[in-house]
Amino acid sequence: MTEPNSNPTVLDGRALAKEIEQTLALRVKALKEKRGGMVPVLATILVGADPSSATYVRMKGKACERVGMESLKVELPEETTTEELLDEIAKLNANPRVCGILLQHPVPSHINERACFNQIDLAKDVDGVTVLGFGRMSMGEPAYGSATPAGIMRMLSHYNIPVEGKHAVVIGRSPILGKPIAMMLLNANATVTICHSRTNNLPDLIKSADIVVGAVGKPEFIKGAWLKDGAVVVDAGYHSGGIGDIELNAVVNTCAAYTPVPGGVGPMTIATLIAQTVEAAEHLTG
Repeated sequence: MTEPNSNPTVLDGRALAKEIEQTLALRVKALKEKRGGMVPVLATILVGADPSSATYVRMKGKACERVGMESLKVELPEETTTEELLDEIAKLNANPRVCGILLQHPVPSHINERACFNQIDLAKDVDGVTVLGFGRMSMGEPAYGSATPAGIMRMLSHYNIPVEGKHAVVIGRSPILGKPIAMMLLNANATVTICHSRTNNLPDLIKSADIVVGAVGKPEFIKGAWLKDGAVVVDAGYHSGGIGDIELNAVVNTCAAYTPVPGGVGPMTIATLIAQTVEAAEHLTG
């Protein structure tokens, strides 16, 4: 049994994101010179007036500004149809200034979200939301991974958290978080168990994990008592009151490492999205 750790590693996503942005600013400057002064553009599409979604889009726009990029904000009314949204995405695919496209999730329920995600050109799918992008990533082929899982993997690597040979338990199965992080961990040679809110014997499965990824979308659904001492705790949830999917207060003195909420996974999601947009711009520029 692993001994408790009275001095766990804090996986500080905010600090790492700041480092990444400093490097990205230099790459954007070089791109601007190579493109004759043309600045890379991240297009963000917001359908409806969900306040949380609007906040996330603003945060991504500010991140673009910090590294010298531009953001093109496409705001569409709640009653937008699937066909109208598909047309908007097609226009962005064809726009040579746009290097990355982000369709803010969720869209209104009457829209076929999956069809709209899949409309995004693979070369501009910097948020890793297309079926083709997911498939290529899963098979180890070049693709932009979903931003949150890719950010988690980058954070684990930066803080020298061993993944190979470890047992990782992912709680959550969404197509943009639970499933892709499971595939990324598997590709990094972890042994992966995918669970969800309806999994039988969930506490026992979590107790066996060296790495726990909370991605179930329910506040403090994962109890501290379910985690073994010395586990690496990645909390990808964020809810009102500044809490995540895991009961972090119960494990901060016994785990090997953990992501704080807020300040852990969230900043890395945005930094990864911007980093993948810069990479896309570099590929598209040639």
